[in-house]
Amino acid sequence: MYLINNKTDILSLSKEELKNLITNKLNIENFRADQIYSWIYNSMGTVDFDQMSNISKAHQKIFEDNLYIGRLKILKKQISSDRTVKYLFGLHDGNTIESVFMKYNHGNTICISTQVGCRMGCEFCASAIGGFNRNLLPSEMLLQIMTAQNDMGERISNVVLMGIGEPLDNFDNVIKFLGLVNSKDGLNIGYRHISVSTCGLVDKINRLKEINIPVTLSVSLHAPNDKIRNLLMPVNRRYSIDKLIEGCKIYTYKTNRRVTFEYALIKGVNDAPDDARELMRKIRGMLCHINIIPVNKTENSEFQPSVKERIMQFEDILTKGGFQITVRRQLGSDIMAACGQLRNSMTK
Repeated sequence: MYLINNKTDILSLSKEELKNLITNKLNIENFRADQIYSWIYNSMGTVDFDQMSNISKAHQKIFEDNLYIGRLKILKKQISSDRTVKYLFGLHDGNTIESVFMKYNHGNTICISTQVGCRMGCEFCASAIGGFNRNLLPSEMLLQIMTAQNDMGERISNVVLMGIGEPLDNFDNVIKFLGLVNSKDGLNIGYRHISVSTCGLVDKINRLKEINIPVTLSVSLHAPNDKIRNLLMPVNRRYSIDKLIEGCKIYTYKTNRRVTFEYALIKGVNDAPDDARELMRKIRGMLCHINIIPVNKTENSEFQPSVKERIMQFEDILTKGGFQITVRRQLGSDIMAACGQLRNSMTK
């Protein structure tokens, strides 16, 4: 059971779980769960039981004493010239996390955090600065979507778990969140509109394939070999690049869904033509897509983004090799939209 301030965190529960709780623990008719869910998800996020006018005062008091409806505080909001919005959210315990709201032709996308801090220690990522604090609850992931959606007054149709934290390091809470966000009783966002990122926790990729939820798996590869990946990503010392790619191949066989490989191009580190050719040899024949990303400049890192010519050359080699390529356009560079940057700037 999920508890906050000694109350049950109902945003981390499915409607069926809430019904069972209300019936078995509070001895109240379970249709009250339908009413509560309706207020929370269909009334712009009602968070106070005393505003639920079709519930009696006596029942409101019981719910208030036993149940917790979470909320996030918007501590800072930055709007980019390209309309990207960066949020710094305050949690109930004083911790902070980030989310990024992005507008695309195909709909609104939000990139959410899954942990407070991160223990993976990737050299080019600001999320790991300050270390790991704790996992986010399913409700705290949901609330990032709900709070941004209400603030913007626009529906969010796509979710990317690629903010602060390593999603598969918070495996059970992330799986619970995926079920909640997909629920027709809740936000009703389709699994195929959700992308789950990982830096390469092969054991958790194996667990994910067995559950076989039809989300997109995005793997932060960022290197064609162990020498470069060891430099960039400590997780590679636990799971070598060959073990990771083999795990991804098995995932595609099991799920029949392609994997997206994220590859952040870093000037003079992993952006040479030979790096592109070695990458091709590693993943040839896989059901995959490659997303090339000019690395974000972050404080405390000497890494610089590749120049435009190198990016185009890298893309050209992979495209001619028969791979599907996307070069991610940079959004929010004027508002520190990269993971962890705003949070770090506010905690100095």
